[in-house]
Amino acid sequence: MDEPVRVSNTPYATEVEAGKTYFWCACGKSAKQPFCDGSHRASSFTPVKYEASESKKVFFCGCKHTKSQPLCDGSHKSK
Repeated sequence: MDEPVRVSNTPYATEVEAGKTYFWCACGKSAKQPFCDGSHRASSFTPVKYEASESKKVFFCGCKHTKSQPLCDGSHKSK
């Protein structure tokens, strides 16, 4: 299995809009972090869909090792 590229040691604080869908980059190769730009092609990774139920700030994982994809669970502190 491929290992994701660690992009950041901190999460991406992002304002999301209620009713919108976002696709989080799981591979770490996207130039549009934290979102997918298709760079995962030819790898075992697929983007993770996130549907915003309300408008608010969320914290998308930057280290790509979170167990609660696509949101940060603090994994960047231990890996």
